[in-house]
Amino acid sequence: MILSRTSQYAVQALIYMATQPDATPVLNKDIAAKLGVPAPYLAKILQSLAKGNLLFSFRGRLGGFCLREGGDKITLMQILLLTEGPAFTQSCLLGLKKCSDETACPLHFRWVPVKKKIIDLLQDTTLDKLAKAVESGKYRLADIPGQLFEQVKA
Repeated sequence: MILSRTSQYAVQALIYMATQPDATPVLNKDIAAKLGVPAPYLAKILQSLAKGNLLFSFRGRLGGFCLREGGDKITLMQILLLTEGPAFTQSCLLGLKKCSDETACPLHFRWVPVKKKIIDLLQDTTLDKLAKAVESGKYRLADIPGQLFEQVKA
């Protein structure tokens, strides 16, 4: 379960939005600049998250994106199921098309308990927890240290 670049950007953008004042739309270009990611690619990701009902999308001069619900209600699993697809938790570690108890790959029975723990972790981890960890200053969200929260703390 290695995360795609799309999932990484989605999680980072949502954490950034969770650090903003509630119901304040944030422009795609501002998020992209803060995270150091390509704005056109991020725009597609954010539109996908809006279609998946995690975000509100507003057009026009005062437009942008904001979280549909509080960060305490959005789990990492919800985000990853939207970005990675429903097969995310069901795929074989070795990439085999059919891997189950009946048609197991060499790692299947060792991987199942590990995968269960990872799934539990993703379901228990909320956007709010991640945002608070980043806001504490103990963890970084982007490769651009120091620039992320200049406006938030000001």
